[in-house]
Amino acid sequence: MEKPTRILICGGGNGAHCLAVTAATLDNVEVNILTLFADEAKRWSKILGEDKIVAEVTYSDGKKGEICGKPRLITDDPTEAMKEVDAVFFVVPAFAHQQYFDAILKHIRPNTIIVGMPGQAGFEFQAFKCLKAVVSNYAIISMESLPWACRTLEFGRKVQILGYKDVLGVSLVAGKGDYKLPPLQYAQKILGPKPHLKPTQNYLAVNLMAKSIVHPPVLYGKWRNWDGNPLPEAPLFYQGVDDDQEYFLTKVSDEVLATAAEIHKQKNYLDMSEVIHIYEWYKEYYKDQISDNSSLKACMKSNGAYDGLVHPMKKVEGGFVPDFKYRYLAEDIPFGLVVIKGIAECVGVKTPTIDTVIAWGQEKLGKEYIDGSALTGKDVATTRAPQAYEFKTLEDLCGLIEDASK
Repeated sequence: MEKPTRILICGGGNGAHCLAVTAATLDNVEVNILTLFADEAKRWSKILGEDKIVAEVTYSDGKKGEICGKPRLITDDPTEAMKEVDAVFFVVPAFAHQQYFDAILKHIRPNTIIVGMPGQAGFEFQAFKCLKAVVSNYAIISMESLPWACRTLEFGRKVQILGYKDVLGVSLVAGKGDYKLPPLQYAQKILGPKPHLKPTQNYLAVNLMAKSIVHPPVLYGKWRNWDGNPLPEAPLFYQGVDDDQEYFLTKVSDEVLATAAEIHKQKNYLDMSEVIHIYEWYKEYYKDQISDNSSLKACMKSNGAYDGLVHPMKKVEGGFVPDFKYRYLAEDIPFGLVVIKGIAECVGVKTPTIDTVIAWGQEKLGKEYIDGSALTGKDVATTRAPQAYEFKTLEDLCGLIEDASK
């Protein structure tokens, strides 16, 4: 019998539970889980015991089912977790990626596939810098989002898969290693038939397509002139978008498109056509949920997938105040807009609206990423901007692909 392939899942949240179940049901696939959060690994192992993780699934035809799978190992020990692993799936927030890279790097074997699920902006920069120092042949895959809509019903035991995405955009930076399967084919095997993994033309397009551009300008448009007084209830987020918020989001997206156009102008072999305006993205990706696509604001306000979603708020005496430490800023600035700003700097594109939003957001976060309009703040090294990894020109960004292919 063929030797099983073995994957490592980094993380213990909703997505990690889902992947643990779906991958463990596959023939000849073994699943290890590494979670470094507090005593989560011990708790999970104790809760699960000899049982399998159960996933309650809602399929695209509306039918419901149940699948069960058991991980081979749940641990907080990187040495044990990485034994004979062929692929590592990062299923944790972007801010935790470096912690897991630090834990597993010395155990990575040549021809290992590294998957960000999702990778989020700058994942390739971070992964390349880490991997280059320890291994020659490797592949880096970055997925634009999780493959499913999911939530944990009972930690360690039960998860709910509310639906599978049909298509998922991915980037690939890979050398000519001796992989068990071509990297994208391997990742597709682990996920199953859905979603279909659709490779983009180049990794820069994926970084500029990051949907982390949405939250910060919407927050800026809503709260930039807030007087500090509590609100009686949490306002709607997407469906509460007004003309100002639409304006700032549109201008940010315009600057992203300008960056993509300049990349293609300087390197016309780089196809940037998959970088589309956020208005076009909404019309394409949510066409079945949107009842009015006459404008970007109308798309967001009439999107049924957004029903009832509100701004991140904290309850205080007298009502509710915005939670500026929520991931909409805490992740989407350093692992989103700052990355896009960094790419724009590499190609010489000015980004005044992105700068304005970052400046406002960094003040709320107590950080300094930009100084004026330059990405020279003292906290740049804590972001995933290309400059944090010593990529400063478009030649440097293209060199990442060339170095990985050697």
